[in-house]
Amino acid sequence: MKSKKLVIVGTGLFAEVAGDYFNELSDYQVVAYACHREYQNAEEIYGLPLIAVEDLPGLYPAAEVEVFVAIGYAKMNHVRRRVYEEMLAEGYRCATFVHPSVKVWSSNTLGDNVFIFEDNTLQPYVSIGSNTMLWSGNHIGHHSKIGHHNFISSHVVISGSCVIGDHVFIGVNATLRDSLTIADETLIGAGALLMKNTKPKEVYIEERTRAHKMNSEEIGF
Repeated sequence: MKSKKLVIVGTGLFAEVAGDYFNELSDYQVVAYACHREYQNAEEIYGLPLIAVEDLPGLYPAAEVEVFVAIGYAKMNHVRRRVYEEMLAEGYRCATFVHPSVKVWSSNTLGDNVFIFEDNTLQPYVSIGSNTMLWSGNHIGHHSKIGHHNFISSHVVISGSCVIGDHVFIGVNATLRDSLTIADETLIGAGALLMKNTKPKEVYIEERTRAHKMNSEEIGF
């Protein structure tokens, strides 16, 4: 019997995946999913009850369960932040998940409602703010500070002593050189290479690979 009960707030694919990770790799047992009443179109999802967030305090009081807000990066993570802050205002504690493959050093600090997938490298003296998601396979270099309400996709390299602001999105395979400051609401696309500090709300997109003029049959591969 698991020692902790958890309600996942969210109904998308991230919520479904998070449920498996919590159930199979943590001390938490997911007992229900929740969303706002205007988005509720069923009474059950992923084999568990789906309840309205508005009914959560009556059905699953904050004294009995914790929550995890499993919402993606919509609106530069502002949607997830709004729901996260709503849960805190209702008195709920937001759970953090760290995959067992990830070494957490005594010098690391992690906020609440953080989700760290498998094969992430957190070097010593890294700090990660609340409501931040790290998908699988990233490298977070020593003394780097990651702020709140961020989404870091897979196989991102953040070199040592970087400072990442709030509401930042970093796409798959992006690379940041050491000692950079990434301003709030910076959007860094897949495969981007950053060598200088950013300004708030800047967008960095690597040029996409184009289709070759010859097809695979003509190349004779």
